[in-house]
Amino acid sequence: MSSKLEQLQALLAPVIEALGYQCWGIEFLSQGRHSLLRVYIDKADGILIEDCEIVSRQLSGVLDVEDPITSEYTLEVSSPGMDRPLFTIEQFATHAGEQVKIKLRSPFDGRRNFQGLLRGVEEQDVVVQVDDHEYLLPIDLIDKANIIPRFD
Repeated sequence: MSSKLEQLQALLAPVIEALGYQCWGIEFLSQGRHSLLRVYIDKADGILIEDCEIVSRQLSGVLDVEDPITSEYTLEVSSPGMDRPLFTIEQFATHAGEQVKIKLRSPFDGRRNFQGLLRGVEEQDVVVQVDDHEYLLPIDLIDKANIIPRFD
């Protein structure tokens, strides 16, 4: 996790949790002069638009006061949704048995994209089965990971 993300996580997660939500994850996408700060929130009985509005108002106030992002940016507060992104080793462990799509920052075993069955975790590696092969992907190499929704 980059230091900017760690700084934002340390600043925003306690605010989100004080409001009664779980801070599922934070993405900061720097796009030239205008950036996007996406904050995912969750709670046991799901997230409604009103929840996103409450958290967004609170976070906007904190961000205005603390000013951790110097460039222009858009704040987006969202539920993780059905194709929920996975950020932490604990989230990967919890969602073992799900189909996942993982994109790495740099190639591992000659490839950057993996899609398959999330087997679980071993220390700081995410175990993914693609066809008949198991890969142990270091969590530090993972750029983006999402659950592939099932519609049964």
